[in-house]
Order: sequence, then structure tokens, then C-alpha cells
Amino acid sequence: MKDKVLLIGGSGNLGSALKKSKLFKKIDSPKKDNLNLLNESSVKKFLNKKYSIIINCAAMARMTECEKKPNKAFQANVIGTLNLVKAINKYKKNIRLIHISSDAVYPSTNGNYSEKSILKPYNFYGWTKLCSELIVKKLKNYVVIRTRFFNKNNIRFDTAATDIFTSMIEVKDLAKEIRKISLKNFIGVVNIGNKKKSDFDNYKKYSKKIKPCLRKDITKHLSFKIAKDASMNLSLLKKLKNK
Repeated sequence: MKDKVLLIGGSGNLGSALKKSKLFKKIDSPKKDNLNLLNESSVKKFLNKKYSIIINCAAMARMTECEKKPNKAFQANVIGTLNLVKAINKYKKNIRLIHISSDAVYPSTNGNYSEKSILKPYNFYGWTKLCSELIVKKLKNYVVIRTRFFNKNNIRFDTAATDIFTSMIEVKDLAKEIRKISLKNFIGVVNIGNKKKSDFDNYKKYSKKIKPCLRKDITKHLSFKIAKDASMNLSLLKKLKNK
């Protein structure tokens, strides 16, 4: 059935935004009890249905949790992706997979990273996302989306750094970009985001209570590295929009 979508990881911020957006007319989003990427038989069951696109948002994405529970993060982000890709290659090779990755695969020190930039994740979460990308590239029909997003209605921070820079995009806008990319014939990796801004500048528009801080104020409480400048070059995205 044309444009019938299987959404994996529909309970998270991005998955919820995709469902609420109504951008895809026919979208199924099974609960984890029914479709668990760590259970190969449940993956096979859904691949036997008539989907043309899979959007994989399933991930363990909180960096602190990934550092504290690396085995769980590896299972969720790497083994789950491996099971999905193996099943696609075995049962439904032509299905289109849109896989959500992260700007955390870049070194995130100097910014302006293009899809061809050197990949050097700076923490365990980033390494798991890079591993998942390499697995997805074994498919014939795929898009890997490198991004960082936030939900303007769910900003949990009291402070945000004025000296951490990203190309962060609001989750509803990301959902729109995913719909657009699903309609293209493009196969490969693409950065999706907005122009470079500090975390504070991104959040202050939506949260009146948020106060500025510095990166060092955040890192002193962490046992792992975070980005300095993870901003991305969006030239390829612009080209795709103009096609």
C-alpha cells in the first residue's frame, strides 16, 4: 500500500510529534510490547504487513542514562537496529527505512559539520548512534537523518549554556522535514536542523524561566563529554528541498 508507514518508537517526543502531525495519512505505531526490536520474531511479523516506509525513532537517547547503562544502550541503539536491518534484508529488501541518528556522531568541537566530515563521537551515546548508522548502510533504500531536536512544550531545564552551539530544530519542524525527505528519491545521509544558535538562544523563546549559564557550569557535574559546537552544514538539505 503506497505511503503506508510503520513508525517504531512512537512514544517518544519525535514519534509523538509524527503521529500528531497527520503528515502521513496511513501510519501504524505499535507499542513496544507488540514490536520490540530485540525480538526478531515480532519484527518479522510487522515486516509481513504492507508498509512502504519504516521510520525508526526507537533509541535510548539520554546521554546520562547511556553512560550509566552502556549495555542497555548498546542493546537498544545497536542490536535493535541490527535486528531491524537483518529482517528487512531477509524479508522486505525494497522497503524504505528512515533512521533517526544524531549530531553526536561528529566531534562537536568546531561546528559546521557536513555529511562528509570526519566522524568522531565524544561519548558512548554518540558511538552507539554511529554503529547504528553503519548497520543501516547495509540496506538498499535508506535515509539516515543526523539531527538534534527539542520540544518547545517540554523544556525541562532551568538553565542553558550561551557557549554551546548546535543546529537544533523544534520537533514539529523536524516531523515536517521527515515527511519531505520521505517523498524524495534520495538515498544516503543528511543533516537536518536550523541555523547555528546557542542552547540558551534556542530555549529562551519558549521558556521565560530559563537562565543563561556556561558550558563549564554543566560539565562540572558530568563524568562524560558533551558538545561545544555541534552545528551542522545544511547545504545538502537545501539542495534536496530545491529538487
